[in-house]
Amino acid sequence: MDYVPYAVPFFLLAILVELTYGFLKKNNTYRLNDAISSLFMGSLRTANKLVFIGLGGYVFYLIETNLTLWRMDASSVFTWVFAFVFYDFFYYWFHRISHERQIFWASHVAHHQSEDYNLSTALRQTGTGALLTWVFYIPVFLIGVPSYVFVSVASLNLIYQFWVHSEHIPKLGFYEWIFVTPSNHRVHHAQNDEYIDKNYGGVFIIWDRMFGTFKEEDTKIPCIYGIRGPIKTFNPVWANLHIYVQMLKDIWGSKSLKDKLYVPFARTGWRPSSLENDSFKDDFDPNLFKKYDPQSSKKIKFYAFAQFVVLSFVGLIVLESGIFEYSELCIIIGMMAFTMYCTAAWLDGKKAYKSESLRLIALVVLGVYALSDPLTYQLALGLFIYVALNFIALPTLKPSIN
Repeated sequence: MDYVPYAVPFFLLAILVELTYGFLKKNNTYRLNDAISSLFMGSLRTANKLVFIGLGGYVFYLIETNLTLWRMDASSVFTWVFAFVFYDFFYYWFHRISHERQIFWASHVAHHQSEDYNLSTALRQTGTGALLTWVFYIPVFLIGVPSYVFVSVASLNLIYQFWVHSEHIPKLGFYEWIFVTPSNHRVHHAQNDEYIDKNYGGVFIIWDRMFGTFKEEDTKIPCIYGIRGPIKTFNPVWANLHIYVQMLKDIWGSKSLKDKLYVPFARTGWRPSSLENDSFKDDFDPNLFKKYDPQSSKKIKFYAFAQFVVLSFVGLIVLESGIFEYSELCIIIGMMAFTMYCTAAWLDGKKAYKSESLRLIALVVLGVYALSDPLTYQLALGLFIYVALNFIALPTLKPSIN
């Protein structure tokens, strides 16, 4: 059973509590532009699960029904404890390789782009992870863990990781030796030379201690969050694709067939020898680091937040209604991504009048199509109201100035 959908309301409530606590303590760790970008990416990841369906699940089904000789007892506490620990062991290796090899980093990098560190960062998830992540968990099925137990412990592992994305929680004593905590996970998200590529565990930090990737947070060296070679945009689409695009450019531009084939499997930051090698990890200076933070008007901030609320409703309610065919789901999710793209453009300080107008016209067309079906008639009316409000707001928006 996947417990994550049931946890989402509590995630959002916890974000509100952390935001309030930060203001009261005069130590706010949130910026609306960065937080909205992270939340957009969380929504996009959830929606994409409805598109990239079947591949991993089908492989697991074949393994479970044809290759394993036995199944563990799903009613046994031992099975659940074993599966929970065993899953986290393979999560460690998946997570580590996701930092060390380009094809996996291309997907995982989305989670590390935020230059803030708060609970919204936990929801900043990749939209392409479903394509390759499942490969790392094949051994779990080969040893006989039932699929029901696997899905359950995987979701519990992910839920646990939510709370460790906070700057407000200090070190937790002995607990730090065994479990992943906010302190040792802050290190994982930092790009400082002392911290980078450390602390990969999901629930248990013992794997890092065993395999030499543990680093304790040093209070004398403040964590600087984000990635080397920042993308300098809040665009969630580019955030998910920019490493893939770079790899394709390297493959295309390389003059060596060996290098072309090696690009996806090379260590992160590697470039073909026939191209200019500009590793991002070598030019980082913590004294010169400055967060990407274009200034936005209150109207743009309100507009961006309103788009997030609407997209959350679409993601949590509309897409889960079960009334749409697969092709329709793809169109809806595509429009969600386009809405995020346009909203991010405003937060980046760009003029988005043309793209916004195109988006709203496309939504009108979808609304007309929805009117023809009794199941979606009311949704169409709601869509027309949403489009009308957007058209009214559009002329009042002014591009922000850095």
